[in-house]
Amino acid sequence: MWLGRFSPLMVAALTWGAALDLALAGDITINSVNTLDQMWERLQQCWQPPKLPPGHPGMQITALFTFKRDGEILGKPRITFETPDATEADSIAYRTAVMETLQHCAPMPFTEGMGGAIAGRPLRMRFDDRRNVPKPIERKAWLTPKIL
Repeated sequence: MWLGRFSPLMVAALTWGAALDLALAGDITINSVNTLDQMWERLQQCWQPPKLPPGHPGMQITALFTFKRDGEILGKPRITFETPDATEADSIAYRTAVMETLQHCAPMPFTEGMGGAIAGRPLRMRFDDRRNVPKPIERKAWLTPKIL
């Protein structure tokens, strides 16, 4: 096999060079979003949970939003779920963090095909910021049986 003579570094350089040529020609963009997985990854990378005091349990919040073909947010995102026992201050902090996340990630750099496929479709994303709070040590409230 003739590829055996090339080092992995040379193959990577050739592949990167071909991708760069296509990008410069306008066929693709290197940082473009072409799949749903890539879109969810970018949204996760933009997520910055609010600063909370130590020992705070955090919460879950779900947002409903839609993208335009060009990657901008269409309309106003809505919050569809919040942890039921969250305080009003927590709700406001998390709502603000979710809206900042969506603003920071928009416009999403969709490829032409992905933009056409995703435009106008409602998307729902759950932001889960439940933190591990140490559980209290359980104490036995019963007597240990003794075998006679």
